Amino acid sequence: MTKEILLPTMVILPFICSLIISFMPRHSRNATYLLACIVAISGLVCAGFLLPKIIDGQVVRYDIEWIPNIDLNLLFRLDGLTWVFSVMVLAIGLLVILYAHYYMSPQDPVPRFFSYLIGFMGSMLGVVLSGNMIQLVIFWELTSIFSFLLIGYWHHNANARDGARMALIVTAAGGLCLLVGVLLLRHITGSFDLDVVLASGDLIRNHDLYAPTLILILIGAFTKSAQFPFSFWLPRAMAAPTPVSAYLHSATMVKVGIFLLIRLWPVLAGTDLWSLLVTNAGLITLLIGAYLAIFQHDLKGLLAYSTISHLGLITLLLGLGSPLALVAAIFHTLNHATFKASLFMATGIIDHEAGTRDMRKLSGLFRAMPHTARLAMVAAAAMAGVPLLNGFISKEMFFSETIAYPGITEMGGYILPVFATLAGTFAVLYSLRFIHKTFFGAPMVALDAGHQPHDPVRWMRLPIELLVLTCLVIGIFPESTIGPFLDIAVRAVLHDDAPQYSLAVWHGFNHALMMSVAAMCGGTILYILLHNKINFNANGAPLLYRIRGWKMFESLIAIITMLAQWIEKQFGTRRLQVQLRLILSTVLLAAFFITAGRGLGINPDFFFRGSAADPAFVLLWIAGCACAVGATIQVKYHRFVALILIGGAGLVTCLTFAWFSAPDLAITQLLVEIVASILLLLGLRWLPQRKTKTMTSIRLLRMVLRRGTDVTLSISAGLGMALLSYAVMTHPRQNREVSDYFLSNAYTEAGGLNVVNVLLVDFRAFDTLGEITVLGIVGLTVFALLRRFRPGAESLIQPDQQRIQNAYDDKREDREVGATLHDYLLVPRLIIQWFFPVIIVLAIFLLMRGHDLPGGGFAAGIAMTIAFTLQYIAFGVRWVETRLTILPIYWIGSGLILALLTGCASMVLGYPFLTSYFDYLDSDYLGKLPMASALIFDIGVFILVVGASTLMLIAIAHQSIRKPRVVEVATDKEQQDIDALPAPEPEKPPTEDYDNYPGETGESAATLMEEKGEPA
Repeated sequence: MTKEILLPTMVILPFICSLIISFMPRHSRNATYLLACIVAISGLVCAGFLLPKIIDGQVVRYDIEWIPNIDLNLLFRLDGLTWVFSVMVLAIGLLVILYAHYYMSPQDPVPRFFSYLIGFMGSMLGVVLSGNMIQLVIFWELTSIFSFLLIGYWHHNANARDGARMALIVTAAGGLCLLVGVLLLRHITGSFDLDVVLASGDLIRNHDLYAPTLILILIGAFTKSAQFPFSFWLPRAMAAPTPVSAYLHSATMVKVGIFLLIRLWPVLAGTDLWSLLVTNAGLITLLIGAYLAIFQHDLKGLLAYSTISHLGLITLLLGLGSPLALVAAIFHTLNHATFKASLFMATGIIDHEAGTRDMRKLSGLFRAMPHTARLAMVAAAAMAGVPLLNGFISKEMFFSETIAYPGITEMGGYILPVFATLAGTFAVLYSLRFIHKTFFGAPMVALDAGHQPHDPVRWMRLPIELLVLTCLVIGIFPESTIGPFLDIAVRAVLHDDAPQYSLAVWHGFNHALMMSVAAMCGGTILYILLHNKINFNANGAPLLYRIRGWKMFESLIAIITMLAQWIEKQFGTRRLQVQLRLILSTVLLAAFFITAGRGLGINPDFFFRGSAADPAFVLLWIAGCACAVGATIQVKYHRFVALILIGGAGLVTCLTFAWFSAPDLAITQLLVEIVASILLLLGLRWLPQRKTKTMTSIRLLRMVLRRGTDVTLSISAGLGMALLSYAVMTHPRQNREVSDYFLSNAYTEAGGLNVVNVLLVDFRAFDTLGEITVLGIVGLTVFALLRRFRPGAESLIQPDQQRIQNAYDDKREDREVGATLHDYLLVPRLIIQWFFPVIIVLAIFLLMRGHDLPGGGFAAGIAMTIAFTLQYIAFGVRWVETRLTILPIYWIGSGLILALLTGCASMVLGYPFLTSYFDYLDSDYLGKLPMASALIFDIGVFILVVGASTLMLIAIAHQSIRKPRVVEVATDKEQQDIDALPAPEPEKPPTEDYDNYPGETGESAATLMEEKGEPA
């Protein structure tokens, strides 16, 4: 097995384990923790095996063909940059898992927490390791979804729900912008392959679509990495559990936008527009985040705004456009992950032990928690950029690059270093405040009288100790520790253009060192002078306390909601007829504007070729049109007549297919007409009776106008579809190139003689997979809608024949029926019962012959549904379900899984998704039999069609055994009909195991009786 297979393993394994953990019981705390650790460790082991290739400068790729014709493949790609980011995600994720095991309360649903966390880890790895841009966007949006679940984990907390919703809306909206930007990149470069995109830098920068592409991609990156003006969501996300904050806001969620900017830096950077947008956004974010962090009283709030500031610092470096600035950006990304994760974990310990995160209430914790205090102080010093810590080295590189940046004005060379020094000063100030207010001063009074703050257990401190040790080791020995890994990341981005740089701690007395000294001294002096005012300030940051980004966001959402409500009020309606008018009008207008300038390109001579139409065919279509028009006229007041006429129009369509030598379509149309007519007949029974109204002149005028509008729209839509179909059928390319291709390749490529079926299960199998998925969803939707439906009492009034039949079935004496007591369905029942196995054999016959002769999985599934439908019609719901165990939901799931596995099997063998294989099987008794893997896919279609159709049948049929809804006001006639109803007598199934009675989709009888409103 090649090492390349480790790439998809690293991404897929977290999702598999996340799904497994989600089904584990609530009390399985240790088991879920161990499984989560195994996932992270396995990922690190895979990365370790791939490291030798990365050191050699190779790019490891694993390509799984999905839909190669449109450049959609599953492509996993690993180089030096992605290796470093993957290890950062996995290593800090492993430490967060260890920390969370001791942090989470026993009362919390821990399996759900670890399921979300591991799923988020897999999403992050998917973004980092994606070699296909569309694949990257999909994993990008998955990070938004899993972060929403993690932030809102404590869903009983309103702040957590609001923060999760805000984060999802902002980052998901940015993801949609990123998707459009990626599509524009595809238009420019001609490929979604990341390697092709990275090799097209000059082409992208010189293209006319460069500006919109850059802006859309930057919006996606800025929203995810909380850059101005999208910074407001990150502080609100602090309502999440501390392990979530430690992971999302140090190494993963906020870093994915930074990763994208670094990844696309070679092709998007180097222009004035890039410099203008990225540099200014980073600078504003850097200053505002640092300034607001000073005035936060909540420890997590301080860390949140400091995270925003450091992300702005990295973005500013990327905007400068120099290779050395890129080196500094990658280096500070790694450093920030280490000290920020440790600070969040320390904050969680402080909150747990002291009972608060408010710095105005915290003091003197060094005496009670000396070990935690030392760790947090070192991490905060790294955040402030104190020498001999990792943050100092990357901050020095940042200062150096601001000095080297030329600026955009005559004084620009001085403005950027001044702002950088000011931001460094603010960082020192809020880091000092974090240390001093929390750990020094008089010992605080415990909020809980029975609990005194103390250091946590050893294993809970271990993640912080390892991270702080990393800060120290990198700060003292940067060249020998982080140097090689930083080098492979830089060379993966810049290749031969990688600059020479030094990670030495001491570079002599230079401008960057003076800026560091000025920032440290300035921050210390400001804290000494202003700490009392800052600590007792209740209004927030001066100058900016009135500006609340999250309030603006909420106001914007409220405005959008009000606008949507107004639009719904103006154009929305609960009447389907009005909705259809709007839909058809919109479609007709769109079609008119599109075809007005281009036309349809109809070629009348091509289709008829001078031959006259057959009179019998013309008469057939006249009859079909008459049925359609008659159904339209009768549908309002005579539903049953309209249904019969619609069936007649469908039969004409079926005969048309047969006339034009399309037996597959004719068979399918006929079977669908049978099932659809029966289901519609069942549904008509539960529709309310139409009440006549007194016709006035105004009402008559409205009716005429409404019907005139409906007729006009119907004729326009019908003519439009007829013209469109005619244009498609008479198009030379459609008739010659496309048709000839399928006719000539159906057997050689797919091993089938039935071109229609080969199209469905081979050439267009992906479309068929989508269609059967929609069919399954429709069946489930119908069942869900009718599951709680209660028919009106007037709908349950039984005809005389049915009441007589029920009396006969129940073997009851009934004076009213007397001698007329007989089974009037005896002969039909007998015939239907005999035909049940015959229809099943017919369905299997249609299924097995479909690849070479008319038939197929869909037609076979409809035929099988007819067999079940006839049983329900002849014998009733209870009789059928006490003798047949029908579990249609399992049929739907099994069919969909079988179809998917057929496609995945081809991928395992190295072929595109749903690639078919065929061969001949020699049999001594049956001869040479054609066998194709598409038959397995067709069986999946067959199973799903049976399940979805039967589920709809059951949902409608079960209305007859349910308790009617309460009639609030009934007329005298209605009340007489209701009183004439026989008393409900629940029929007990002929089995002692009452709880296993198969009801709807295999439910127990207790559930079924509860649905009827009867005691179980």
